[in-house]
Amino acid sequence: MSLRWSQALSWRMRRHLLDPIGSESVAGVVGRLTAVPTMDTAAAELAVRTRRQRSHPGEVARALAEGRIIQTFAFRGAVHLMTPADGGAYLALRAAGRQWELSSWQSYYELTPSDWPRLRETVRDALADGPLTRDELGAAVTRKAAYRHLRPVFDDGAGTLLKPFAWQGDLSFGPPREGRATFQRLDDNPRWAGIWDLDEAGPHAIASYFRAYGPATPDHVHYWLGNGLSAGRKRLQSWLAGLEDRLVAVDVEGERAYVLSEDVDELTSTQATVAVRLLPGHDQWVIGPGTKDAHVVPPARRTPVTRKANLVVRGGVVTGTWSTGRDEAVVRWFEENGKPPRGALEEEVARLSTILGRPLRTTLAIE
Repeated sequence: MSLRWSQALSWRMRRHLLDPIGSESVAGVVGRLTAVPTMDTAAAELAVRTRRQRSHPGEVARALAEGRIIQTFAFRGAVHLMTPADGGAYLALRAAGRQWELSSWQSYYELTPSDWPRLRETVRDALADGPLTRDELGAAVTRKAAYRHLRPVFDDGAGTLLKPFAWQGDLSFGPPREGRATFQRLDDNPRWAGIWDLDEAGPHAIASYFRAYGPATPDHVHYWLGNGLSAGRKRLQSWLAGLEDRLVAVDVEGERAYVLSEDVDELTSTQATVAVRLLPGHDQWVIGPGTKDAHVVPPARRTPVTRKANLVVRGGVVTGTWSTGRDEAVVRWFEENGKPPRGALEEEVARLSTILGRPLRTTLAIE
């Protein structure tokens, strides 16, 4: 079975609710993408809203407050939005590395593996009455003599120390308070079903990846779930082998890649698109396959993509960057892509203007 990358990326744009724009809920969008980076909350909201025909400011925060999505440390230790159901699977993979048992962790934090169950219980107890800021959580934990030595760690932010509690489902981010992050018990969310069994989580995560980012190679899977979640190469290989009956090999311009068997008909019937979209920096469109994927990110243009530039995407390929001023959107079109599609760019700027709630005129530059 053979197809072109233009066709493959068009199918992926459909999966990502980029062409056509979708009508999924906020949680539906997040679930489609498997995860949404949220180090920049404005970019995370734009990533969701640009995939919805109708959206409203603050809808991501409302979905978080209602527990329809969660915000936690996940891929590569960064903060992501996920659905509660998928979060249980990805956190199982994240925790599989058991970093807190490394000798370097034991030495630095003066905690042995046997100390962690009681420490986890202390953290959960501290959060029993509601969300706490990092400082408040640190004060509650270090009030106990056994953990008083962790006070300097909390004073320095405790970013690394807090991650294993998230990976094991003890806490997630709560609503911000006066600009400061808070943490809350994850099991207070009625939609949270707990951490998955690892050998159920692995196949689910891999299948979800092919559904969102196929056609993909095993290297893509290792990049997203191995490098990103500490799942371990041997485990991933075993899970991939177990999914052999569900995966179909396709030839994409001479490259062997795979899709789920249930997606083959839709993929092969998809027509190539030239749809233009304006996406935020570090959107899952480029982070999911990785910025080294030359079919999505031209190697000569990788630098601005890795530096969080906002992205112009045409037919699934990064073809420029954009930024906004007070009353304009400046689109920088990469010259190697030929004449810019001015009409399509202006339409997309108009859509961006509606999302941002302010009029924007289009300024086009060739770069």
